[in-house]
Amino acid sequence: MHSIHMLQTSNHTLIDPKTGNLAFKVMTFEHNIFESLQRFNYYTLVWVTGGTGRVQADLSEYEFTENTVLSFSLYQPFKILPETQLKGIVIHFHPDFFCIYKHHKEVACDGVLFNNMYGAPLVSLPETSRQTLQLLAEQMKEGIRIKGFAQYELLVSYLKIFLIMLSRLKSEQYPQQATDMTGDDEPFVLQNLKDCIEAHYKKKHAVSDYADMLAITPKALAKITKRHYKKTVTALISDRIIIEAKRELYLTNKTVKEIAYDLGYNDEYYFSRFFKKNVEVSPQVYRETVGSDRG
Repeated sequence: MHSIHMLQTSNHTLIDPKTGNLAFKVMTFEHNIFESLQRFNYYTLVWVTGGTGRVQADLSEYEFTENTVLSFSLYQPFKILPETQLKGIVIHFHPDFFCIYKHHKEVACDGVLFNNMYGAPLVSLPETSRQTLQLLAEQMKEGIRIKGFAQYELLVSYLKIFLIMLSRLKSEQYPQQATDMTGDDEPFVLQNLKDCIEAHYKKKHAVSDYADMLAITPKALAKITKRHYKKTVTALISDRIIIEAKRELYLTNKTVKEIAYDLGYNDEYYFSRFFKKNVEVSPQVYRETVGSDRG
């Protein structure tokens, strides 16, 4: 979290009085930020209002232009590499402030903006949406600045609308992650892969298991997946396991051993090493820094 000291200088920051940690923050920037590797224990939205560049998220790289929103999940590694001078707006929010899992039915941003194993972390903003989103960002800043009755409820309302608008735009822009594929059978294979991972990730962790289910060779499946998702099949399986592990660590009081067993790992220590390799912190540290006792 290389930039955290710099970010704390913003005036539009709401601190959780119980923990002393960041709860919600809105900041504007007129310089290049996040050029070093970032990994935050809160959700991050970066609206690039001016400039172009590339973003590295996990192991993939994507190009972006102005009026693009970049979205990053808890502890997701990312780096923004500018090609021109950047300016824009950054929104951070901690799951204690607004939990996307608990509000999924209302906002539906989990799996669209955040925790999306298959798509690019990008949303293009059409001109018709920019004014509304800009106004919401200003209202959030004002809501943080002015302490008063129902401050939390007001800020959450603004954030919900912001997230709903982005989720709708992204769903329109990426109606099906595989629609740009060539060959009639390939979208079907990848849709089936997604369904198979969702159904079996708790018990089956090997690429060969999924290749067998889809009646395709592991090599052929790897080639299709790498081409269209820019990730290996192993990475997709791991991502789904990690998403569930994070949810369990945040939302429940289950022990790490219980979570490991539920996810198909009989060895708690092997699971902990797997988690740390993907998240860069142990399950216990993740629970301590993001939240615990939320059952």
